[in-house]
Amino acid sequence: MEELDIIELIIDENNLEDGIEAISLVESPAIEENFVALSQHKVQFKSVDDEKRIVVGLALVPDKEIFRKSGDYAYKIKFSKETVKKASELYLKRLKNNNATLEHELSVKGVSLIESWIVEDPSMDKSNLYNLDAPEGAWAVVMKIDNDEIWEDVKLGKYLGFSIEGFFSKKEEELVEYPHTMYNPKNGESVEITNKEEHDKYTEKGWVHSEPKEYKEQELKSYSDYPQSATNNAKRALAWVDKNGWGSCGTPVGKQRASQLASREPLSKDTISRMASFKRHQQHKDVPYSEGCGGLMWDCWGGTSGVEWAINKLEKLSLSEEDAEALGILNDIVNKLNNE
Repeated sequence: MEELDIIELIIDENNLEDGIEAISLVESPAIEENFVALSQHKVQFKSVDDEKRIVVGLALVPDKEIFRKSGDYAYKIKFSKETVKKASELYLKRLKNNNATLEHELSVKGVSLIESWIVEDPSMDKSNLYNLDAPEGAWAVVMKIDNDEIWEDVKLGKYLGFSIEGFFSKKEEELVEYPHTMYNPKNGESVEITNKEEHDKYTEKGWVHSEPKEYKEQELKSYSDYPQSATNNAKRALAWVDKNGWGSCGTPVGKQRASQLASREPLSKDTISRMASFKRHQQHKDVPYSEGCGGLMWDCWGGTSGVEWAINKLEKLSLSEEDAEALGILNDIVNKLNNE
């Protein structure tokens, strides 16, 4: 059997989008592209107190290899103890403790994280009270379920464990040999690196270890062919915010996305991917601006037209250059036939 690649995911503090967005109650695995919904990583939770409606479990386990599949490419991902700890801290610092979903699809209210800790000594840890068999570095969470319907489903066994969802960066392989060459991905300029201080300096500038020509062309491209209606949606949301303020709505990422779309800035493939992933919030798109954050943030991400464009754009970008060229020729033929 072919050995799968193992990719370590990290939280890049320079990327405001990195981190856990929600904890999901799950029953069965689901695979989502780009947006990390770790259903394969679910850990069974236990009912602690039926009267208090509390469940406890592990949200993340360090160094556990988790199977993933993107198209035909199968691989595994894992998180270090450092990343697990950082993820748990950012989740609370960003006030995400009331963010919960069902099966990574439906955002729900009445499910909150009320206690959280990192296991330091498995033999002495509080998790032993719940027979969680938690390894060192694991993130344990306690959730309070005030939602009557969801609590009944938990008691019936419909939801069996926790699964986190969020965005993470891929850890770059560290170079340990000197000298080596680093490249400016914008213009191909190169420099010889002779020590770690120089390496860190150029890494901070965004220089890379591989020649730019070895990168996939589409990864370096940006796209601005999103519909004008997506721009209008973002402008409408920002105009409302100018008069009324953000209140409790919006993350720095969402606000940045609205600004990008309103200004019609080119978007990278990674940004388009995250726009497409925002479709998971569509159930809140009709909430009036004055009554909640759902409709406001939906429009900040381009609204329905922007999200649908992102989904379709990703499908096209996944085609090989040959397929894309063939598709373009086919579309030209169809257009000619329609005009005749």
